[in-house]
Amino acid sequence: MSTAEETGGESSPWGEVTPEAARRLLVAAVDAFAERGYHATTTRDIAGRAGMSPAALYIHYKTKEELLHRISRIGHDRALLLLEAAADSDGTASERLAGAVRSFVRWHAEQHTTARVVQYELDALGEEHRTEIVALRRKSDAVIRRIISEGVRAGEFDVPDIPGTTLAVLSLCIDVARWFSAQGSRTPDEVGDLYADLVLRMVAGRGRELSGLRAQK
Repeated sequence: MSTAEETGGESSPWGEVTPEAARRLLVAAVDAFAERGYHATTTRDIAGRAGMSPAALYIHYKTKEELLHRISRIGHDRALLLLEAAADSDGTASERLAGAVRSFVRWHAEQHTTARVVQYELDALGEEHRTEIVALRRKSDAVIRRIISEGVRAGEFDVPDIPGTTLAVLSLCIDVARWFSAQGSRTPDEVGDLYADLVLRMVAGRGRELSGLRAQK
């Protein structure tokens, strides 16, 4: 598994990370953390993957944990932007929930190596950084919860437990990063469509909105 195996979808991955040496180290850290786990990865491992000396890493990142925080912050910011864009778009709650799930799942599939680090190495962060990232995750939770709540009020969804259903939806989407492979039988778009349909079945009860949404595809 490596970032080279990811299926794209972003025009300039890690483009906000400068200079080039800092970006190379970050990409190397993503690969190392995804392959070996944060705690089993050393700064020497990361520097070696980037083709640099261990001392060079400390020019750009004070600690290994700072690298993980940068990866996690960028990944969570990107995921939140996708959810917010879908939630704030025009359309019914069903259409917006489907769009949010589709884009969220597609990102976790396209950037599966990065997403595995972003989503599954949270506990390795220091207390201050972990608190920051947890706040971002709560914002993502709030976006999905808002769409579901609006769907319930509009009579589109039959959801007696909105917080629990929100957690189930996000967990379903995030898990894609754990199993997705670029060599698998489904593309990120196909997985996104599948999960959007599954989530609508989850919230719609008797499937009131499903036939109409399929007809619009």
